[in-house]
Amino acid sequence: MESPDSKTTISPPPPPPPQQEPEPKKLKMSTTTTSDDEDTTTTTTTSPKKQRYKRRKIAIFFAYCGVGYQGMQKNPGAKTIESDLEEALFLSGAVPEQDRNNPKRYDWARSARTDKGVSAVGQVVSGRFYIDPPGLVERLNSNLSPQIRIFGFKRVTASFNAKKFCDRRRYVYLLPVFALDSSSHPDRESVLASVGSGNELVKCLECSERGRKVVGIMGKRSFEFKPVSPESGISSNSEDARVESNVNNENRGSVENGDADKSNSESMEEPKVVDHKEVSEIVVETVSSDQNEGTDEKANGEEKGAKGSGFCYGEKERERFSGILKHYVGTHNFHNFTTRTKAEDPAAKRFIISFEANTVVTVEGIEFVKCEVVGQSFMLHQIRKMIGLAVAIMRNCAPESLIEKAFQKDVNINVPTAPEVGLFLEECLFSSYNQKWKDTHEEVSMKAYEEEAEEFKMKQIYSHIASTEHKEGAVALWLHSLNHRNYPDLRVDNNEDTSNGKSTEVVNMAE
Repeated sequence: MESPDSKTTISPPPPPPPQQEPEPKKLKMSTTTTSDDEDTTTTTTTSPKKQRYKRRKIAIFFAYCGVGYQGMQKNPGAKTIESDLEEALFLSGAVPEQDRNNPKRYDWARSARTDKGVSAVGQVVSGRFYIDPPGLVERLNSNLSPQIRIFGFKRVTASFNAKKFCDRRRYVYLLPVFALDSSSHPDRESVLASVGSGNELVKCLECSERGRKVVGIMGKRSFEFKPVSPESGISSNSEDARVESNVNNENRGSVENGDADKSNSESMEEPKVVDHKEVSEIVVETVSSDQNEGTDEKANGEEKGAKGSGFCYGEKERERFSGILKHYVGTHNFHNFTTRTKAEDPAAKRFIISFEANTVVTVEGIEFVKCEVVGQSFMLHQIRKMIGLAVAIMRNCAPESLIEKAFQKDVNINVPTAPEVGLFLEECLFSSYNQKWKDTHEEVSMKAYEEEAEEFKMKQIYSHIASTEHKEGAVALWLHSLNHRNYPDLRVDNNEDTSNGKSTEVVNMAE
């Protein structure tokens, strides 16, 4: 028998350790400092340790003034925004030597393509780049023209693509108010016929002959403003500036938003009054259209409206123009509002979310209606053609019913294309992506750069649009070509047959 002392005592098992709650995931930030999920590696050799960095998938936010560039997309032999940006990425150390001039190697994607002369405030591109050491934004800007400004970048998922993940794009077209006045800058024949009659419209003759507008016929004007700072890259107007120009802007090559230029109706903010005392005498005033009704406002001591016209963008004009633009809202077949896309092509169908023109801004003495369009995507020339036909209707050159007729698959109409200078990309939106990845990644939006973007827009884009209209009269010259001789389809009625697929060729008015 075993003695009691020899019995083994079994102790109870120790209690399990208390469960610790997992730490919440940290957002992947755009900072360039090293963190747990952003590890940098070091290589040990006989020489001192050398830091090696990993590539990161990022979205880059930037703006540009399109003057002098052949559009956004890279094109061999042409000066483009994309080619300058790619070179700056290489010079800044974001792209290695073996990947230079080969964007596929670093997953390059753009949110929108813009055409020759078209600007952007909220353009976004994405790719895999070296974002370390700190100071990438500063290095990029030092290797770019002042016409291109990098605002910053955000870390994104490995699958992010700036084109595919962009839900909407918002574009703005600054349209001079005088373009909506049928008595201002009529067709060239009317201008020539008014010679010697004492009619105020005879002043348009100089515009027609020399490619420049004249004081008095185009609303609030002032040719005596100080030049823009040289760093802005925009030349000022001179009193004796003369630019030869082709009246028929249909012959100008331009690519408005080739693949997908979407926009968003959120944050429809009016332009702020920006003080550029040390830069220039750029005056920007924002006027609510319903405040204009029945008033004879003055700005900078000058009378509003063209002499002898009395036209202003008041409540009545705003309602009519807004009603015209609303025809574009929704899903339609826009085959007549682009080139090289047939009515049967599924790509001709586009969805427009909103199209509004509720705000008037004054830049350098010229009043502009801010036409803001939001859509999923846009085709080549689509926005400029939508503006062109809407202006033709406002000037009584075409019936309002022509828009709905142009949507019909069996109808082919030659639609006017407004000049490219007034168009710019306001913002690219990534709502679905932001909602899906809000817990792990930063929001892909322009919110953090709004102030800087507003300053760039006023200094570079708005001033360029106004100075170009002062010096070259791009819109005024285009209006001289907006007539039935150049565009016989504008007077087509519902009983006429336009299904033959051929429209009368546009006659060049620069005779």
